Amino acid sequence: MNIQHAEIGVCGLSCRLCPMYNAQTESRCAGCKSLARTAVGCPFITCAVKKKEIEFCWQCAENAVCERWKKHREAGKQHDSFKCYQRLEDDISFILQHGVVEFEKQQKIRERFLKEMLREFNDGRSKSYYCIATTVLEISELQDALTKAREQSKDMQPKEKAKVMHSMLEFIADKKGYMLKLRK
Repeated sequence: MNIQHAEIGVCGLSCRLCPMYNAQTESRCAGCKSLARTAVGCPFITCAVKKKEIEFCWQCAENAVCERWKKHREAGKQHDSFKCYQRLEDDISFILQHGVVEFEKQQKIRERFLKEMLREFNDGRSKSYYCIATTVLEISELQDALTKAREQSKDMQPKEKAKVMHSMLEFIADKKGYMLKLRK
């Protein structure tokens, strides 16, 4: 099967904003539909990609009655794993309304902001936090936070720069009611 969107999970999660995708080690994940991941036993990959030869659950004729996908989406409204699921339903709705290509464009913008945060404001312990923030905040909010953090953190050391970035993100999160931690 010809995979066109390896960085968008079969279930609708964005791989580009996942801590495993942004790892700087040999164990880095190249996306949910990369060769290494399709060899692993994800039930969504097995069902959609391997058995039905489709890229996404919503392309399946049985998606409205699929218990596995329904449970996954319901769980995503309450809990996260190592990856933030807080926008899963919004992302699926966006994809259904605007298409996968448009969604991928949005995720590339978010990924760019994530990489900028990791390059400029990482204290060595903020990767997961920044992954969550770039998943949850609106693109304009991310841009605003980056601009203000850059202005306020000139000539600071990495730990101080990270504190400034965190405070910018927390300010927006508090104001908008976003949660910037994994829900367990």
